[in-house]
Parts: sequence; C-alpha cells; structure tokens
Amino acid sequence: MHKLLEKIFNFLYPVFRDWGMSRNVASYTSLIFNIAILIALAYVIYYAAKFLLVTLTAVFAQRTKTKFDDYLIQNKTTRYTAYLIPFFFIYKAVPVILDKYEYWESIFGKIVGIYIVLLGLWIVRTVFNSLRDYLKQKPEYSDKPIDSFVQVIMIVLWIFGVAMIISTLFGIKKGELLTILGTLSAIIILIFRDTILGFVSSVQVAINDMVRIGDWITMDKFGADGDVIEINLTTVKVRNFDNTITTIPTYALSSDSFQNWRGMQKSDGRRIKRHVLIKSSTIRFLNDEDLHQLKKVQLITSYIDSRQAEIDRYNDLRGIDKTLSLNGRNMTNLGLFRKYIMQYLNDHPGLNKNMHIMCRQLQSTAHGVPLEIYVFSSDKRWANYEYIMADIFDHVMASVRYFDLEIFELPSTLS
Repeated sequence: MHKLLEKIFNFLYPVFRDWGMSRNVASYTSLIFNIAILIALAYVIYYAAKFLLVTLTAVFAQRTKTKFDDYLIQNKTTRYTAYLIPFFFIYKAVPVILDKYEYWESIFGKIVGIYIVLLGLWIVRTVFNSLRDYLKQKPEYSDKPIDSFVQVIMIVLWIFGVAMIISTLFGIKKGELLTILGTLSAIIILIFRDTILGFVSSVQVAINDMVRIGDWITMDKFGADGDVIEINLTTVKVRNFDNTITTIPTYALSSDSFQNWRGMQKSDGRRIKRHVLIKSSTIRFLNDEDLHQLKKVQLITSYIDSRQAEIDRYNDLRGIDKTLSLNGRNMTNLGLFRKYIMQYLNDHPGLNKNMHIMCRQLQSTAHGVPLEIYVFSSDKRWANYEYIMADIFDHVMASVRYFDLEIFELPSTLS
C-alpha cells in the first residue's frame, strides 16, 4: 500500500509543482486561450485538407483513365491523410503553446507523436491495399499471391512502428531499441514461425508458379478438392466442390504433395483412365462358327475378314494342324473385343482424336484380367466429362456378353 501511494504521489507531483510555480491565473487563462486557438486552427486545417484531398481528388479520379486513384478513394487513403495534416500542425505547435509547462508538453507531445505514427502506418496500409486491389483487376496479376507480399511489408512496417512508439514513450534511442530487438530475434522467430514459413512459401509459389488463384487443386491430407480462392501469408483458401472452404497452411504447398489440375484445364482434353476386370476363365480361342456370328458386328466385320485371311495364309504355309485350336495362329474373344472397343472409341464423338486413344490389357490379378480404357474427352466440364465416361463404360459392360466374356464380380454373401 505504501508503494502504491508513493507511485501516485510521484505521478501527481509534477502537476502540483507546475501549479505552485505558476499561480498566476492570467497565465493559465492565456494557456487555455492558446489551446483553444490551436484546436480551432487544427479544425480549419483539417477541413481545408479534407476539401483538397477528398473532394478534389474524387473529381480528379473520375477524369483519369487509371483505376488506382479510385481504389485509393475506396480505401479512404485521402480521408486518413486529411486527418494526418492537422496533427502534424499540433505536433509542431505543442512546444510553443506549452513552452512553460515541460511536463504537459512532454505528455501531449508523446500522445500526438504516437497518434501520428499509428495514423501514418494506417495510411501506408490503405495505399498497399489499393495497390493490391489495382493489381488484382489486371489479368497478369489476378492469380498471383499479392496478399502475401502486402502482409509481409505491413508486418515489417508495424515492427518499425512499434519500435518508434516504444522509443517515443520511454525515450530510448532507436539504435539501442533495435539492438534489444535483435537479441530477442529468437523469440520473435518462434512467435512468427508460421508467418515466416508462409512468406518463404509464398515467394516459392510465386516464383515457381505452383499455384494461382482460380486453380483447381487436390490435397488429400487436408481434404481439399476445389478451386483456390485466396492465397495470403499464412493460409491458402480452397472452395471445395461441395461449397465448403478448406484452409491450408501456405508452407504446406512447398513441403507436401498436392495435385494441380491447371495443366488439364489448359489442355485439349481431360483424361479418362478406368478399367473393367474380365474373368480369365471366359477367355478362349474363337472357332469358325464364333467368327461367323461376330461378323454381324459391323464395327469389326472388315477386320475379322482381313485378319482371318492373314491367319489362314500363315497356317496353310506352315501346314498347321487345325484339328486342335491351340495349334498355329488364332483369334481370341478378348483380343477381338479389344479391337471392337478401339473401333468404338475412335468413332465416339465425345473423345479428342488427336490425343491418346487406347484399350489395353494390364497385368493379370487374382480378380481377373484388367482391360483399361485410356482416352481423353474433348469436353472438360465436370458434368459432361462424367457423362462421356459413363456412356463409354455402359457400352463396354453391355457388349461384353456378345464376345462370350464375363466381368468379374465378387460372389454375393446373401442367401
């Protein structure tokens, strides 16, 4: 309690000291009069600055072709600058008005100085926000992580601003203050770890052109599958296709794996890569009766004729005994089915014929022989892409039985 009273006395002592040293009522009347004049002049300067900076700038902005000044007005840069000018006037006038009151001169000088620093930082922030908005409306910068760079610049400026405020409050020299901050750099790095990592990642993302705003990315680790809508210093926001928002740490883009679909969107087609499993027990050689029936399939009629003629010539020249189908060369139902699917794919109107079109057989598995279709749809829109893919595989699964083949299915456990 004693220490508390002592602190209160030490705080109030300069006030009583100044009052005791200047009991002249005329002196205080003059002081109040001077302060009133100072405030009145500050208001006049403010309204004059507001007229010049806000009103005239708005008129000027309407007549210019560039939109940058429009963004300055939208972010109220000129309005905040109009506030700053009268405070500069007050800051310079305080030593003159309170020249006989050192204690109050110091208090008011520090308050006005701190306000000027804060207002100055706020004005700089609005300028950078205006620059950000201006660059974002340009096509060449619309997909760049401009927010990250603006945030980094503002963090640096706020650090210097806080240093100036501390220096003003406690009378510490700026060089000494920066030395103290240097010794505390380890703690600062620990506190701003994500910010620093995010800044480094933002630079890497921008330089390597890894991600742009509007890109469709997939990142299973964070459950992200959608379009990038924002890239800032610490986070990347992805609007998923179910309209949920996933937030990813910016540094994860450079440290973890993700899939960017920009290349597909810019290409001439979207890949379809899917297979069906053919029961290996249904694969067999085709006899003359089978071939006669399959010639009714118009897409492969000419192929069967030419292929069978080639096989017959080969077998005749070598005197192959065809009483056993295994001897010599033969066509199989799976091979002919692959040829049919290839012809079907080449005739499909939804596929890009200038890109890969394949129906290939993959390594056999315990569940059968995978028959994979590898093509590119000419329409990359999601709904249309899914329709084209479903249309192809509907046909594949329906046509299998005409070649005496079966698609593998796990046996049902239901009785």
